[in-house]
Amino acid sequence: MAKPRSPLQRWLTRRIGYPVEAVLVHGVCRLFQALPLDRASALGGWIGRTVGPWLPNSARARRNLTRAFPEKGRAEIETIIRGMWDNLGRTIAEYPHLEQIGRERIEVIGIEHVDRLREDGKAGIMVSGHLANWEVQSVAARLRGLELGLVYRAPNNPMVGELLVRLRGAASGNQIPKGPEGARILLRHLTRGGHVGMLIDQKMNDGIAVPFFGRDAMTAPAAAVLGMKLKLPLCPARTERLEGARFRVTVLPPEEYPTSGDRNADARILMERLNRLLEDWIRDKPAQWLWIHRRWPD
Repeated sequence: MAKPRSPLQRWLTRRIGYPVEAVLVHGVCRLFQALPLDRASALGGWIGRTVGPWLPNSARARRNLTRAFPEKGRAEIETIIRGMWDNLGRTIAEYPHLEQIGRERIEVIGIEHVDRLREDGKAGIMVSGHLANWEVQSVAARLRGLELGLVYRAPNNPMVGELLVRLRGAASGNQIPKGPEGARILLRHLTRGGHVGMLIDQKMNDGIAVPFFGRDAMTAPAAAVLGMKLKLPLCPARTERLEGARFRVTVLPPEEYPTSGDRNADARILMERLNRLLEDWIRDKPAQWLWIHRRWPD
């Protein structure tokens, strides 16, 4: 367990660390914005795969991959890690170019499900994970006329958080931070007929234990609970990076809700189903998922 920081350390972080970090992040963002999309994506990928494997987070990625794929050797694991960092670097570099990606670089399968969500006269939920560039499916939906309120974890640094909200503007004009207040905003948004996009593959300490790659992972059940409670369509969506800054988004039909009568049991059944679906997608292209998450207990 990490040692709590002293009041002095917290003060130094807020007054010095955060501004310095914000200057660096804004500078990198301006660089990627100045470059054409393909060059920005390529540069981000090169930085990611060159620097990323040496960062401390790669140790967690190696541990997660070794446990998820016990049949894979060390060389294959290292190849996946380099590919993961390449994808993450590209994703970061592509933020200033999200609108161009949405208009020119996305192939959508299952567009009829997006149209049905938009036209059925009620709220709806789209769920996915941190796959490929996970922002582009919301951009594609918005360009199709389906505005998704996006649930996200705000960065610790509020100066960086403000930049992230601006960069995500191409994906959504309604961004909902995680937390108690965000949960209230989310519920109001759905009860008023809005649509939301939720990434369901991060650890939630007070979630429910659901199998994922053969081990229990604390999983947020909000998508299942809200969908069943409000009787809303819930569509899974997958994003794949095809080559460079080109993508395929596949939107699946709405999930059928379990009907055992026990709402907690039904939520668990649905989240198990969604975790299996995510696992299948990750197994297909493991380098396109974010293995550095604390998804399982160490």
